[in-house]
Amino acid sequence: MFKLFQNLHNSLAAKLILSVGIVLLVTIATWAFFNIRYQKEKMMKNMVAGTDRLTNTIRLGTHYAMMLNSRDEINQIINNISRQPEIKNIRIYNKEGEIKYSNNPNEVEKTTNIKAEACHICHRTDPPMTSVPLEERTRIFSAQTGYRLLGIISPIKNEPGCSTGDCHVHPEDKQILGALDVVISLENTDREITMEERGIIALAGFVFLITSMIILVFVLRFVNQPIKRLIDGTRLIARGDYASKVKLHQTDELGQLATAVNQMSDDIATSQRELNNQRDEYQNLFERVPCLITVQDHNYRLLRFNREFSKRFAPTPDDWCYHAYKGRTEKCVSCPVEKTFADGLSHQAEESGVDKDGSPKHWLVRTSPIKNSDGEIVAAMEISLDITQRRQLEVDLQTSEKKYHAIFSNIPNPVFVLDMETLQILDCNQSVMPVYGFTVDELIGRSFMTLFHPDEQDHYAFKVATSSVINQARHLDRDGKGLFVNIRISPSEYSGQKVLLVTTSDITKRLETEQQLIQASKMATLGEMATGVAHELNQPLSVIKTVSSFFMKKLGAHEPIAEDILSNMLGKVDSNVDRATRIINHMRQFARKSDMEMVMVQLNDVLKSAFEIFSQQLKVRGIQVAWEIDETLPRIHGDPSRLEQVFINLLLNARDAIESHWGDRPDDGAQPDKRIHLWTGTQGKVVVCRVCDTGTGIPENMVEKIFEPFFTTKEVGKGTGLGLSISYGIVKECGGTIEAVSHAPHGTCFVLRFPVIDDSPEKDAAATL
Repeated sequence: MFKLFQNLHNSLAAKLILSVGIVLLVTIATWAFFNIRYQKEKMMKNMVAGTDRLTNTIRLGTHYAMMLNSRDEINQIINNISRQPEIKNIRIYNKEGEIKYSNNPNEVEKTTNIKAEACHICHRTDPPMTSVPLEERTRIFSAQTGYRLLGIISPIKNEPGCSTGDCHVHPEDKQILGALDVVISLENTDREITMEERGIIALAGFVFLITSMIILVFVLRFVNQPIKRLIDGTRLIARGDYASKVKLHQTDELGQLATAVNQMSDDIATSQRELNNQRDEYQNLFERVPCLITVQDHNYRLLRFNREFSKRFAPTPDDWCYHAYKGRTEKCVSCPVEKTFADGLSHQAEESGVDKDGSPKHWLVRTSPIKNSDGEIVAAMEISLDITQRRQLEVDLQTSEKKYHAIFSNIPNPVFVLDMETLQILDCNQSVMPVYGFTVDELIGRSFMTLFHPDEQDHYAFKVATSSVINQARHLDRDGKGLFVNIRISPSEYSGQKVLLVTTSDITKRLETEQQLIQASKMATLGEMATGVAHELNQPLSVIKTVSSFFMKKLGAHEPIAEDILSNMLGKVDSNVDRATRIINHMRQFARKSDMEMVMVQLNDVLKSAFEIFSQQLKVRGIQVAWEIDETLPRIHGDPSRLEQVFINLLLNARDAIESHWGDRPDDGAQPDKRIHLWTGTQGKVVVCRVCDTGTGIPENMVEKIFEPFFTTKEVGKGTGLGLSISYGIVKECGGTIEAVSHAPHGTCFVLRFPVIDDSPEKDAAATL
């Protein structure tokens, strides 16, 4: 028995049959499993759909009787439908869980637990759900007799007719009146599923047996017998019988293998003849090769040596290796020849000594064993290559590299050496570890572009290859966490090839601080804008209130409303709802925290969007706004949301300055000049915007400090001192400038300047890159 098992274990045909049989069995079993599961799911879906249709039929059939509150007719309908053999229960619950109608009279007027299985579907939340999907309203459970039951519970919703009936009245706000629960038997369905399972399993077994027999016959005929012939033929070749051939009359892969074995036999015979010829040739090479070659015995005596060794050291007959090389009287401490005799392997080492003229020399030594026909090591061959000049160059190079690595490694910022063509990282310093989390070995060989987000790699690949500075680029660390860096790029040379020397500076914390300050300023601005937003929302609400009061009055007096008046008023309600929605969406977008996103911007649009929130507020305060804008203003490059924050800060400051100036003046009978002047235009290749007010103005000694963080001219508690400082930073990031100048006869002007961006497609494409 053991021998039979061992023969099967060593048989390729047995392994092939077994592996194919296992794969076939697993495949057929998998097919049978999924087919059975599919049939089960299909039949259950059909039953659920049929039961759901039956539920709808019962609900629709009893609808009219429920509207009339005809209990006898409802009971008759339920009893008639429940006579079908597969229907087990039909119940109608009211909202308190009391069974009002049932095909089982004993259940009527009984109250079920509201948290029971059927009711829990809707009553698991408080208040109960009014709409539940079909799959959640379906339940399957076992009957006492052993077969399964399928139940579907459906809500009975309140309809307009229920609230207007004469005697069957339900309040309009009561959405669900009760529930219809239908339970049917799955006994026949389970019987059909069992028959399907047995049929599929029987078919799978039959297919497996037939296929296995076919595979067995095929493997024995076309695999097992040809392999035996190939084994016999290769054994003959191993014994040196190159004339015998493997006879196999097949054209498949095994036939091709037999042809290859016969060809191998012919090639071995030819190679054997050539080997004898090459032996003589190698003897000549041994003498003429320019490196040092010696053959040594176990005592390290020189059995043979070539001409180069003889010319270099002039050894005496039966000289020792260590004496001829180094003039030593004993074996070297670390000898590669000794190691070769010990383990029979080749070894390599570097040796130092003196030439016969006394000059120091360095050699690269490699040894290999020489064996007899019995496989015993009888000698060792040692080949030595003079590397004195290379050694000196290595010493000089190491000195230079130490100096380079000392500078390179001690730079506090991450430094990368990139291939100029592929942007592959050739080298980097140790500073990459604290910034990116990668070790140097993990980064070397990777593309530098993998540090960028996948969606931005193509965009930054062009910039890295063509720019010298990239500001606020987003990188990813080892954990995929984003960080922002400034990148400096310069061409250089590294190991004889042109490279890019890239230095990155982590500015993530600085940007996070700036973002927090910007968001804090937004929140402070929103607080100051609260009153204005209330005024903006009050007008559309007043219109809606007026229209609704008019309609209520007409309806209360039972008076008809003319169609044109109805259309006109509803149109006003619709437009004012849209207006309130726009105001709320505008405030929500303004308050949302967002990253800097530079796009092409029309400055007039941003200015109008910022002013939209303040229009009603300024009107209530009696502040006039004078517009003088150039409608053909060219576009600039900036972030619309942040530029809007700049204009909102300027309008808030203008409002407060006007209120402070004219509110504190004594009433001398003169008309107050409460006015904000908004002006846009161009000056050459620059877009200019002025925001001027007639407020208190800024003293000359404070103009230079006005953009400093936390500096404010307002009273304590009325300003954070962040608005103008953050506005200054936002304008700078958009490539512009902002300054404050006096506005005669009183007040202040803030002047913003931005470079014009060419709108041509070529320029836009270049700007995107």
